[in-house]
Amino acid sequence: MQSANMLLRKIVRSSVLPFAAQHGMKKDLFPPSRTLSLSLCLKQDKSCEPSEKIDLDEWKKVMKSGLQEEVSEMVSEPKELSSLAAARETLEMWRLAGRAVPENISEDQLKTFMECPSKSAKKKYLKYLHLKELHKKNEKRKMDEKRERRLEAQDQASKTDETKNSSFVCLWSSTMDKAYNWRAAQSMIFGQPLVFDMSYEKEMSLREVANTVRQIVLSESCNRRSVDPFHIHFCNFKDDSLYHREFIKYYREAWGKLLITVTDQCYTEIFPKDKLIYLTADSPKVMKTFDHDKIYIVGSMVDKSIKTGVSLARAKRLGLETAALPLEKYLLWSTGGKNLTLDQMMHILLTLKDTADWKKALEFVPKRKYCGFVNKPVKELKKTLDLINTLKLGKGWEDVEKQFAKKYPK
Repeated sequence: MQSANMLLRKIVRSSVLPFAAQHGMKKDLFPPSRTLSLSLCLKQDKSCEPSEKIDLDEWKKVMKSGLQEEVSEMVSEPKELSSLAAARETLEMWRLAGRAVPENISEDQLKTFMECPSKSAKKKYLKYLHLKELHKKNEKRKMDEKRERRLEAQDQASKTDETKNSSFVCLWSSTMDKAYNWRAAQSMIFGQPLVFDMSYEKEMSLREVANTVRQIVLSESCNRRSVDPFHIHFCNFKDDSLYHREFIKYYREAWGKLLITVTDQCYTEIFPKDKLIYLTADSPKVMKTFDHDKIYIVGSMVDKSIKTGVSLARAKRLGLETAALPLEKYLLWSTGGKNLTLDQMMHILLTLKDTADWKKALEFVPKRKYCGFVNKPVKELKKTLDLINTLKLGKGWEDVEKQFAKKYPK
């Protein structure tokens, strides 16, 4: 009898339950008043035994619990899939509408988006994902550009190595080095001295001293390659100072082979005072022409960190003549200070020494600091500015306008 009950359960679960789940007949499938009887007929005797009744309430509970589990398993997955698809369609519509929506979104992010309590929260979350995606794209683009630049640099380095290996280039470089060194050696005997004052170490920080030394190295290289170089003097230079350490970092073994004069003495002890001129931007005296008989002094410091008047005060204490470059006389100055770097000063002095042309020399001033060169005398420019100011104030409008129209018809 138990085997018959088990067989009946299997038949009902395989045939009736799917049909009931499909047509929504869960509740009315088994009425509570009905009873089910089974009779077993023996084929040999062709006689039927009395039927035995089964407890249908327990049977219905078992059947309904199994049916609910199977139906929930069948229905839950399509609902979840349909909600995710609907969310993706919503994101696609927002993307077409021009909103900040990420191009690629994972299922976890999509579920988080669906769990947002309000529409504004969903928009903020999508904007966050969009910005995060843009940041990743920018980082990837930068990495690709950096990789390309590194490959290009490697290619150029390989090409330069190939050119350096050629015998002609090696011969040319060695010959030019010998020529430059010969000029520098001649300048130590016959050249005009140029002094770098190395007494400003205490006025600067370590980083500023490093910047100063770098500018002096560029100045020495420019001087060595010029047609008529200066005889460079490093005065007030102390061994094992910050200047000394930074120079050794740049030159290494070549520091002792430089064709320059390095001394711890002051320039007033080496040269006569009447020939010394201290170049400083704070000087009230303007330099008109380059004098080949004078000895110019340049302060070895970074002017951005130095208070105004330090080099001028030092020159006055020593009783030296001072001068400033005529920047306002030849340049229409716009912004920034009138302090120049040491390598720019070296270029200007070398050009003045060779050509005596202020226009060519002042081309080494950074172009961001001036608008152009002065074509008219300063007095005429002042008159023009006075006329413009008078026109702005409205005093004597007609007379000034006629006078201005006569002088400046354009």
